[in-house]
Amino acid sequence: DQIGIFGQTSKDVAKVLKVIAGRDENDSTSANTPVPDYLANSENDIKGRKIGVPRALFGDGLDSEVRESVEAAIENYRDLGAEIVDVDLPNSKYSIAVYYIICTAEASSNLARFDGVRYGFRAEDARELREMYMKTREEGFGAEVKRRIMLGTYVLSSGYYDAYYAKAQKVRTLLKNDFLSAFEKCDAILTPTSPTTAFRIGEKSDDPLAMYLSDIYTASANLAGIPGISVPCGLSKSGLPIGLHLVGKYWSEDVLLNLTNVYENAFPLETKPSVFV
Repeated sequence: DQIGIFGQTSKDVAKVLKVIAGRDENDSTSANTPVPDYLANSENDIKGRKIGVPRALFGDGLDSEVRESVEAAIENYRDLGAEIVDVDLPNSKYSIAVYYIICTAEASSNLARFDGVRYGFRAEDARELREMYMKTREEGFGAEVKRRIMLGTYVLSSGYYDAYYAKAQKVRTLLKNDFLSAFEKCDAILTPTSPTTAFRIGEKSDDPLAMYLSDIYTASANLAGIPGISVPCGLSKSGLPIGLHLVGKYWSEDVLLNLTNVYENAFPLETKPSVFV
């Protein structure tokens, strides 16, 4: 996973990305690559750009209103001069399973440090060390975090590591190769951002699998390590925003910001989304 920038427009995102992108001497995970002028490039003409559409992912589980809005956005891009091509991502159907094996394993490993000893929250009423560990982690983590720690500990355990975590990493490589193959035919790939519009806070707390499936279109970008961006492309009948999701080649953030900025300028949302309380 990587941090993501929120902005009211693609230009907002471009401005922030220009500041945070590039090599940071104090961050060993940052890349020593040139940082383009995202803002200037966002105004470029997109005629001739090739946008890939994986039609196989527009199937079961995709809300009809979301499908209609995204299909309209595809035609809008065609009108703007982009070339629409069909691409195949055969292993994307495994992205949710792979993502929630790998990310829970990472959660289990990374959150082990929050034990109340070195830093962070510490339970105050523990009588001895073991009880302090248990109470700290019980009180300091929410239900979803605990669920992910437990799942991650399970898939990393000696009896199941090869069956789950190691296999998930192999499928992750297949997903990455799918994207590399698809990008030989296009500059970016377009899908819905989510199969449905937003659900209410807590609505799916008792059904975490349904909640996880909301990430079906976005999780594969995290697994492949490629950049992605989501922008509004319409509203549902109830006034909730519908997003289109674009992913691109490695270090192609300027292309994605160009594609989204031109789209926003040509097809702005005239009506603001509804607010529900």
